[in-house]
Amino acid sequence: MASSDVARQPDKGVRPLSLAGHVGFDSLPDQLVNKSICQGFCFNILCIGETGIGKSTLMDTLFNTNFENFESSHFEPQVKLRAQTYDLQESNVRLRLTVVNTVGFGDQMNKQESYQPVVDYIDRQFESYLQEELKIKRSLHNYHDSRVHACLYFISPSGHSLKSLDLVTMKKLDSKVNIIPVIAKADTISKSELHKFKIKIMSELVSNGVQIYQFPLDDETVAKVNTTMNGHLPFAVVGSTEEVSVGNKMVKARQYPWGVVQVENENHCDFVKLREMLICVNMEDLREQTHTRHYELYRRCKLEEMGFKDTDPDSKPFSLQETYEAKRNEFMGELQKKEEEMRQMFVQRVKEKEAELKEAEKELHEKFDRLKKLHQDEKKKLEEKKKSLDDELNTFKQKKTAAELLQNQAQQAGALPHSRGTKRGKTSFNLS
Repeated sequence: MASSDVARQPDKGVRPLSLAGHVGFDSLPDQLVNKSICQGFCFNILCIGETGIGKSTLMDTLFNTNFENFESSHFEPQVKLRAQTYDLQESNVRLRLTVVNTVGFGDQMNKQESYQPVVDYIDRQFESYLQEELKIKRSLHNYHDSRVHACLYFISPSGHSLKSLDLVTMKKLDSKVNIIPVIAKADTISKSELHKFKIKIMSELVSNGVQIYQFPLDDETVAKVNTTMNGHLPFAVVGSTEEVSVGNKMVKARQYPWGVVQVENENHCDFVKLREMLICVNMEDLREQTHTRHYELYRRCKLEEMGFKDTDPDSKPFSLQETYEAKRNEFMGELQKKEEEMRQMFVQRVKEKEAELKEAEKELHEKFDRLKKLHQDEKKKLEEKKKSLDDELNTFKQKKTAAELLQNQAQQAGALPHSRGTKRGKTSFNLS
């Protein structure tokens, strides 16, 4: 059912009235338009693709300007996201455009985690908006919304099938962002190959359960053109900021030795279709889908992780205050439980330490007793040895004394006969 049909159906219990004259609230749409023009708009595009596939060139061509581009090498150690914000103005409408480029995507030897920095970046923007929304004093009217509204996924024009990295990345992102697949550098393959390649890509996306952005059909004014454009997905695009003379006018094109590929010629590529669907027709729907679908899913999951819910176990309405009180009581209960567990653990550790100290003290006393006994034994042995040495010393002194006495006696006995002979000699000498 179209949204206009829903709007025309009166709500139950509401009494319709006819006005007797002009009041003036029919100017509300004009008031909204004037307010929106004064505030300006924002739009954020994420470009995912391999280095050198033409992401920056396509952005320059889409918005007919020259953005600040940085050359990237094929030797980046990991995937990085570079966001650049620009203030654009067309007529009296101001647009704050943010272009997020993936630097080094698909250049690593191990491509298993190439998608993770992209997922983390999108989640960070959702988290930033959620934190602003949960503030007591919010200022969303002048908050720079950095959530990604559209993801242009650049597919290499191989003509065969999608790479595993493409399928895995799009599957990880389809619930977080509006994915619009585009075949980059579509002028490198023939029309017949391009047609088969498109069918192959859509078949692989469906078989792998990848949900890409479908242009809305609920608005009768754009339902027909969106239905047609959904059949052209993925768009085969060619980007170029160079102007080439074709006939009597200058057009954006790529000059080749065999001819000219005109960027804005629908017979050559789908660039015009992409620009109309992305900017002219469905830009507001992309912004709305980002908020009502992807952000709401992230917000619901986050609040459920925090313990907030809309209904109680009996499916009755559950106010935010009740949720907060229930969560607070649950938290306080868990806190008390943890405190009790820590107290019991502390008491147990103290008891264990006391037991260890007692055991160590007991071992120390036993060791001291062993050392004391050993000291006493050694002291006793030393005393016995000293007594033995003293006995030996006394015996030696006695023997020495006896030996000296015998020696003195022997000397005395030897000296007496000698003195007698001397006297005899003297006598004989005198007589002669």
